[in-house]
Amino acid sequence: MQHFLQIADFSADELRQFLHKAKELKDELKAGGNQPILRGKVLGMIFQKPSLRTRVSFEVGMLHLGGHAIFISPNEISLGKRESVADVAQVLSGYVDGIMARVFSHEHLMELAQYSQVPVINGLSDYNHPCQALSDIFTIWERFNQVRGLKLAYVGDGNNVVTSLAVICAKLGMHITVATPKAYQLSAEVVTQVRNLAEESEINFAITDSPTDAVAEADVIYTDVWTSMGQESETEQRLKVFPPYQINRKLVSLAKPEAIVMHCLPAHRGEEITNEVADSSQSVIFQQAENRLHAQKAILALLLS
Repeated sequence: MQHFLQIADFSADELRQFLHKAKELKDELKAGGNQPILRGKVLGMIFQKPSLRTRVSFEVGMLHLGGHAIFISPNEISLGKRESVADVAQVLSGYVDGIMARVFSHEHLMELAQYSQVPVINGLSDYNHPCQALSDIFTIWERFNQVRGLKLAYVGDGNNVVTSLAVICAKLGMHITVATPKAYQLSAEVVTQVRNLAEESEINFAITDSPTDAVAEADVIYTDVWTSMGQESETEQRLKVFPPYQINRKLVSLAKPEAIVMHCLPAHRGEEITNEVADSSQSVIFQQAENRLHAQKAILALLLS
């Protein structure tokens, strides 16, 4: 049994296996439909945070592969409150073939995996977002037909999305520069982890507070919301700090002419990204969103079949 909790758990070869499976399943779907390789399988989906892409892509993914998905709302399950995480994991293991959890606390996710008798998939936690990172790299690979040697510039908050993104870039040989305000950088633990991986992969990993320096010669510019779910009390302060980190036409012009712009969505248009950029020919934000379906189907296929 294998879980999908964080990118760091997988080798570069294993990550490439997920990418090739995603392409295979996407091509198969476009050619007429996927084979029902998960017929009779059920995915239990625990949601503490609301979602459009995560819920729909996992439900549709299970449907395409012949299985079923069950949505479990915060009203039905309160991890660690109404019932212990260990009890929830063991009860659900008797009903379903896999568990996808979108949670606030990464510790709850790790505890689910510890006590579960079926694979657990991280649909998002406060620490990381591995499904998003796999989908992002799949989107980049589709566009450029390669990953190694490209440069990604992440501009914005040092949050859970860039945590997974930086790790997968380093593992697969993609240069990455992260530009954040000094008070909102990646954690020291993540920086050390990525630096070690970057040395092994012989790629450049840089941390800066300058968006213009970050996007220079970039093939990919990536951003996310300045205030994530659970940080609403910080909104006013963040709106004062982050405006210089907006992805706008002027900043994009400093990257390579063929550079693409990415955002994991939902976007706060007019804040971290302008409409002009989000709707431009360089934007691939909706291809990214679609590829959540295909990348997650690869995860489901390799973990549950």
